[in-house]
Amino acid sequence: MLMEIPAEKWFPAIKTRRSRRAYEDEPLKKGYLARIEYVCDNFKPFSGARAVLGREVPDNLFKGIVGSYGKIKGTPAFIAFIGNSENPNVYEQAGYTGEGVVLEAETLGLATCWVGGFFEPGVVKSLIELHDGERVIAISPVGYPKERPTFTEKTMTGFGMTHNRKPLSELVTGLAESSWPQWISAALESARLAPSAVNRQPWRFHVEAESITVSVNGSGREFGLSKRLCCGIAMLHIETAALHFGQKGKWEFLKPPLVARCTLE
Repeated sequence: MLMEIPAEKWFPAIKTRRSRRAYEDEPLKKGYLARIEYVCDNFKPFSGARAVLGREVPDNLFKGIVGSYGKIKGTPAFIAFIGNSENPNVYEQAGYTGEGVVLEAETLGLATCWVGGFFEPGVVKSLIELHDGERVIAISPVGYPKERPTFTEKTMTGFGMTHNRKPLSELVTGLAESSWPQWISAALESARLAPSAVNRQPWRFHVEAESITVSVNGSGREFGLSKRLCCGIAMLHIETAALHFGQKGKWEFLKPPLVARCTLE
């Protein structure tokens, strides 16, 4: 039986998760590895996307800006986020699925960092098995974070400025905020906290009485990370928050520039 969203665990993790690039150079506990692998194997809400734990991290795995200026250091393992190239919703589904593993890692006290274009796909392929038609969409280091962010990490985040988020008033249309039920308020705030490439926050939300529609602001990639993948991450945050407040929704994928609509069942 496939894994359901453990909302009571993941909802608090949405608020505490931060991207980290510097890790303690020590192996993960076997129990932690087993748990991450379990979630990779069993959290598969979509047939066209999955996550795989990589237990080996070669020196040449990361490249480009992340590989030099913002180098990932010390990570003992990584997670590969994989999608089927024929799937029209591959990016948003990979983001949704992968963020589930990221939130689980956060509940274990582990750190992660979504990495889009700044890794070597060939190196990843040498370490994990891909099925026909699949490709690696993104990866993330996973490990014990350094106790304090390094100077490089602070520089990469603008000394905390990239943790800032746009107000919901700039992101939401539709039903007036004064009419939002509790689950919608929590879902939108959780989506607002989702990670995105250099914190560009490419998502927009349209609210109706029993639904939230996610759309993407523009197209393409930023720092190697698909904007639609970032929207998929926000989608998981929306559903997790809704479940935390006792509301179960169902996603319907839409045509661009829309992404998907979550409607209460």
